[in-house]
Amino acid sequence: MSDLLTMTALSILVAGFLVGVVVGLTGMGGGALMTPALIFLGVGDAATVVTADLTAAAIYKTGGAVVHSREGSPNFTLAKWLIIGSVPMALLGPWLVHAAAGGDPETLDTILKECIGWALLLAASTYALRLYINLRRVRGGHPDADPNPPIRPIPTLLVGALGGLLVGITSVGSGSVIMIALLMLYPGLAAVKLVGTDLVQAVPLVFAAAVSNIALNGLDWAILIPLVIGSTPGSILGSKIAPRVPQSVIRRGIVIVLTMSGVALLDKAGWGPLGKDETHPGLIAAIGLAMLVLVPIVWGLIRKTQGLPMFGSPTVAELESGLGTSDRAPRRVDAQE
Repeated sequence: MSDLLTMTALSILVAGFLVGVVVGLTGMGGGALMTPALIFLGVGDAATVVTADLTAAAIYKTGGAVVHSREGSPNFTLAKWLIIGSVPMALLGPWLVHAAAGGDPETLDTILKECIGWALLLAASTYALRLYINLRRVRGGHPDADPNPPIRPIPTLLVGALGGLLVGITSVGSGSVIMIALLMLYPGLAAVKLVGTDLVQAVPLVFAAAVSNIALNGLDWAILIPLVIGSTPGSILGSKIAPRVPQSVIRRGIVIVLTMSGVALLDKAGWGPLGKDETHPGLIAAIGLAMLVLVPIVWGLIRKTQGLPMFGSPTVAELESGLGTSDRAPRRVDAQE
């Protein structure tokens, strides 16, 4: 019990709460934010952090999946093929990494940090690509909604396998990578169906990844308990205040944070081009500053290619929720964008 009444536990609880708020605000998966946050807090090695984060995710994702199941939003056939691909790879992934490390804890920690760093950069890229695809859909007119599109088993299974491997190793990817793949494979699937299907397939995926990691690494309850205690009310609060928060800024910030976190973890792991002898906080800060300036400009130029003003509606938040205008003229300029 004394392990739960420490400054470390308090820092985990606060981090869990803040990440939970962001998850509630944006609907994105928490692994891409929580795993690097816990690693940078220094509460445990990468394997311990990944295991605790996956176990916490298995708890809170179940509730979201139950809600969507009751509302009838998931496409269960699509979820089935994703699960067939993802669960075996989620079980296998941690064992592959341990085999690559040769039983050396320091090598394992380095490999995991590099894998998580690359997974974060992939998540940032797919998150930005998702916004671009939604912008194209808004401007070109939404494809005809099809709640039950013809399932493409092999591509869907491969998407599940890739997502399962990423999640099993890094705890990152169950929402970002799989969601963008579903958008591209099934463009007519309504947004609520996409979210519901992703949540349903994520439960067995994350559960399998958590079981496999627990079998290899054990479970640190001193991390898990404050993480669950903090993230649960945070996600509830985020969901409640979402309509009153400038989410366009938050979503743009997420791309920047994911990119900086990915580079920072690669730096921390001593990735080749960055060197193993020292870290480079100045480089990471410069990347963040450059993205802070360049991301709005690049996004504005992309908007112009779609016949929209550089800043205005539809906002990033409207694109994420599937709202916006297609054939109508753009609405007033929105300062959030």
